[in-house]
Amino acid sequence: MTRPVSAAGPAGPDSPAEGSTDPGVLPASPAGRTAVRPRRASRGASLRFALTHTLPAFVRGVPSPRPAITRLLGAAGQPRWSAATLRALREGHGGAPVLVGGPSGDLLVLLDPADVQEFFARPVRELALDAVDKTKMLTVFEPTGVICSHGDLRDRRRALNDRVLASHEPVHPSWDAFRTVIAEECTRLTTGPAVPFARLRRTVQRISRRITLGDQAAGDEELHGWLLALRKEGNWGAVRRAPTPANQRLYETAATRLHVYAPHAPATTLLGRVRAAACGEDVDAVGQAHHWLLALDSVASIVARTLLLLAFHPAEQAALYEVPDALDTARLGACALESLRLYPVVPDLLRVLRTDTTWRGMPCPAGTHVLVPIGFLQRDSGLVPGGSLFIPGRWLAEGAEHDPRMAPFSHGEGRCPGDRLGLMVATEICAQLLREHRVAAGRPRLDPHRPLPDTLEFSGIHLTLA
Repeated sequence: MTRPVSAAGPAGPDSPAEGSTDPGVLPASPAGRTAVRPRRASRGASLRFALTHTLPAFVRGVPSPRPAITRLLGAAGQPRWSAATLRALREGHGGAPVLVGGPSGDLLVLLDPADVQEFFARPVRELALDAVDKTKMLTVFEPTGVICSHGDLRDRRRALNDRVLASHEPVHPSWDAFRTVIAEECTRLTTGPAVPFARLRRTVQRISRRITLGDQAAGDEELHGWLLALRKEGNWGAVRRAPTPANQRLYETAATRLHVYAPHAPATTLLGRVRAAACGEDVDAVGQAHHWLLALDSVASIVARTLLLLAFHPAEQAALYEVPDALDTARLGACALESLRLYPVVPDLLRVLRTDTTWRGMPCPAGTHVLVPIGFLQRDSGLVPGGSLFIPGRWLAEGAEHDPRMAPFSHGEGRCPGDRLGLMVATEICAQLLREHRVAAGRPRLDPHRPLPDTLEFSGIHLTLA
């Protein structure tokens, strides 16, 4: 395929698509597609997929990435190998879904936007989030979570999460109280010019405990330590397939601590909102709080990457101050979304068909695993113009939040119920720092004129304020 040529010369891999006048506006998705049988990858292609994509993801750690391994894989070029493998699958099979063989059975890999759109449109009772083999690892640290639940119980737990997290409301009912907490805690970050990631993460954890449990838990770093230890143990869940007795005891200890906090949690906190929700014992409403704490923990990485990107894109940082007498928080939110597009928390979306169905006219039996490599698709400049460039304005275009090629929080019934709240918390933390400061520098260094690195390991980020 030839690249479009402009007056400035041949277009690079991150140039806007032909006919686009704004690199931040996405081209329209394909209107239709023909019904074709999913192709089967050769044994060599399946082995290449395992070596360059599946195995590195397991070694990196799911659900808790190992910083040293992440840096090592990035330095070795593993993300480029994975992207090359996925491009070869797509080009070799004409964009059709590809059945890739593996030790646990066939995996249907979706690489066409229309197939991805159908993936998001299907109900979770048909295309489930709890892929039986792959999320055994999650039971190590979240035995009562939505992801590991089935049928009616999953629906009831999801309904509770939607209500407490206000997933269908534009602004969380407790947002004023949450903003006060964020403002108070962010004073810890501006006592000097340096903002190392460790300090940022401790601040975010205090914010998450106060938002979830109340001021009573503000200093309870022990609880957070237990939950983070369980999440790290989840990396071995695919091997162990069940919690160890030690992990089970640790989970029960953390759950006991949550039940101690529950009766005293203010009504504005997430745990306080649980009391207003009528649900059965099997839902384990109080137990859901540890999922919210761990989800909010990821806000630290979003804030660190967003501010680092702004440090090396001064024009984008300056644009935040163009609103008279205010910081443009809508554009700042777009910056946070753009950092998530470039560096998603979950780069692969994996589900399993729970009923016999068809895909592009081909019968697919129940139990077939389905994978959307959303991290790859979001950076593919053939689908998303300037895929490896930092262009926050793309999120201000109409319909961008629902575009299937950009899904940092997924879409449809499987969309993260805490996406709005998490994004608002991350944006407000950034805003608290940027109202009185600019991000003057940061490490690692980025080149805004070239495609951004495939990985940006957050624990090594160091920011400097002015």
